Amino acid sequence: MFVRTASAEFFSQILNLHRTVTILFAAIFLVAASLGQASANSRYAAYVMDAKTGKVLFSSNADSRRYPASLTKMMTLYLLFEGMKEGRYKSSSRIPVSARAAAEPPTKLGVKAGGSITVEHAIKALITRSANDISTAVAEFVGGSEQAFARMMTAKARQLGMTNTQYRNAHGLPNTEQYTTARDQAILGIALREHFPQYYTYFSTRSFKFGKQTINSHNRLLGKLQGTDGIKTGYTRASGFNIVTSVQRDGRSVVAVVMGGKSAASRDQHVAALIRDHFPQASRRGGGNLVSAPRPAPRAQEVAAASIALPRRDIPVPSLRPDGEVDMQVAAYIQTQTPPAVAAAAAAMPSRVTPPAAVPVPTASPASDDRFAVDSMSTASIQTSGWAVQIASSTSQKEALAALVRAGKNASGIVSDANAFIEEFNNKGTLYYRARFGFSSKNQAVNACSALKKQKIDCFTSAL
Repeated sequence: MFVRTASAEFFSQILNLHRTVTILFAAIFLVAASLGQASANSRYAAYVMDAKTGKVLFSSNADSRRYPASLTKMMTLYLLFEGMKEGRYKSSSRIPVSARAAAEPPTKLGVKAGGSITVEHAIKALITRSANDISTAVAEFVGGSEQAFARMMTAKARQLGMTNTQYRNAHGLPNTEQYTTARDQAILGIALREHFPQYYTYFSTRSFKFGKQTINSHNRLLGKLQGTDGIKTGYTRASGFNIVTSVQRDGRSVVAVVMGGKSAASRDQHVAALIRDHFPQASRRGGGNLVSAPRPAPRAQEVAAASIALPRRDIPVPSLRPDGEVDMQVAAYIQTQTPPAVAAAAAAMPSRVTPPAAVPVPTASPASDDRFAVDSMSTASIQTSGWAVQIASSTSQKEALAALVRAGKNASGIVSDANAFIEEFNNKGTLYYRARFGFSSKNQAVNACSALKKQKIDCFTSAL
């Protein structure tokens, strides 16, 4: 049984519902550069670096430009950490949330315009929920405006040796002038570890409380892949599924990057396989920091040159419109009225369910070392614990989606804060799609189901 969630890292995130072939690590990555085959995935790139010596342990398309998606928030956090280290603000300092920030599309924390959030909660919201509204609030807080902050981000990237990265926003939502490379993201991951050891532990946050919400992390490698201590996942349709992950154990340390994955599950399986294959090659001895010690954070007036557009090449063309069979009336309704969680589900629906092609992955056997094995669930905002209210079960993913949309329309006050998702279930060879809303407690689920029944919506509750 594979859970596929619809509370994603971007409003148009794909909800990948095809069955994962775990024995092949859901083989959808094409490591063609190393195997001499033509690549079928123009977005794919990967890079594994020994974080103690700087030795490159694996590289494929490492210097080809790619969209960072929510990996962007790593640099947003870098500049926020830098301000804390310099004493310009504390973890208890409050960040105001402007109307512009509050209006950002999901995934978001949902702080209303005119409200505020502490620096510490902002950090956790960026790391776990990948909140776009809080990213913009941080940009305005640190840089004065998101545009000025983006210039600071680009200038800082140059200071760190990220020579092929350019930022235009603080969250990673689509912008054709915002790009990076797998190598540059590895450099940034190592810089975060080396320069801010006092804050780096935030990246291990699996969940945190914010008001009545329990915010769970998108990064399911935490606790699943031994030695993993962060760092960040990301997704837009143009970028595919991205991840930067850090693994430290047995005196060794690596940072691995995978970009352009076809699903969150296969991305995680692929990065786990890369680490399993190459981690033993990492040294237990190191020669000090790999990334130059940071200089003071650049101010907006110091980075005007960073706003100059650099030549663009090797960048995949964005495809931001749904390309499938979601009913046009449903799609129109989604854009204007549906609660964010359900809207994300609908915008994310794939056009059709097709089995993944079997393509090469790193050669180590899945059973060769269970320290580097992960399960096959999707990692994108997954509902991994708590209680579910199920409102429908159908052999049609479209019908399951429609049930979520109807519930969102007719009972928005009941499910507006729930995590809408579709669960794939195989019963005697028949694949069913369960339309569900996730809640953090049994009482919340029971109360929600009772309220839904009063609205003539059949439902039942179950533990996850």
